[in-house]
Amino acid sequence: MTGYGTASFDSGTTKYTVEIKSLNSKFLELSLRIPKNFSDKEFQLRTECNKQIERGKVNLSINVEKTDATVKAAGINTQLLKQYFDQLKAVSIDLNEPSGNLLQLALGLPDVVRFDEDSVSEEEWKIVEKTFQQALKNFQQFRADEGIVLEQDAKYRIGLILNNLKAIEVEEPKRVPVIRERLNQFLADAVGREIVDQNRLEQELIYYIDKLDITEEKTRLITHCNYFLETLQSADANGKKLGFISQEIGREINTIGSKANDAGIQKLVVGMKEELEKIKEQLLNVL
Repeated sequence: MTGYGTASFDSGTTKYTVEIKSLNSKFLELSLRIPKNFSDKEFQLRTECNKQIERGKVNLSINVEKTDATVKAAGINTQLLKQYFDQLKAVSIDLNEPSGNLLQLALGLPDVVRFDEDSVSEEEWKIVEKTFQQALKNFQQFRADEGIVLEQDAKYRIGLILNNLKAIEVEEPKRVPVIRERLNQFLADAVGREIVDQNRLEQELIYYIDKLDITEEKTRLITHCNYFLETLQSADANGKKLGFISQEIGREINTIGSKANDAGIQKLVVGMKEELEKIKEQLLNVL
């Protein structure tokens, strides 16, 4: 949900700049920074943002810069200017500092120069609104471009998870002979091989191996991964849905790891978890 868009328009005497940027958020959190004389347009701006921006911590700023100071300035507060000047002069005398530029300093102090903040004309608002729409379009394009990159990355990492699953399927059949040999050796060392009831041992071995079977988990993991890729292709905003699917993928990976009882498979499971965590981090940027 990160995004950035800006647009500007220069009329010759005035330059209008609109900037929109956003960070990740579960909901739409809209913050506006606009000139006072545009305050009556805030509702319209918020409504348009609500329509086009689904989620994110969004900051919208509109800057109006008069290129001709005489157009922008409405007057000088002479009384306040005189007070500032007298105070600066007194300080300069007290500090024994030169007082050559005190008037210039006083003019730059707050509220000395008053600016025209009359209501916005319809013609000016049309310019600002058009600039706003262009910034919003650029913002959405930024998100779309980022979405393409995230989509490719998610596909790549799901592919790595499925590749690790294929490697697990190669390693899985090797577990049974190892488990059988391990149990036989343990019983031989504990009670002696000649005392062991082989029929009972086979029954217990079958029960034990059945508990370690990961066939269902593998099937569900493939299904979840395919569903993730299918949802990724949808034109709808499915960020939350993809998050839920990734949780199901993680659940199956964890179960495979807990049932593995094999160092080779555990290593592959760790790799799958690592790729899934990267996917989850990226999903924070998906609507």
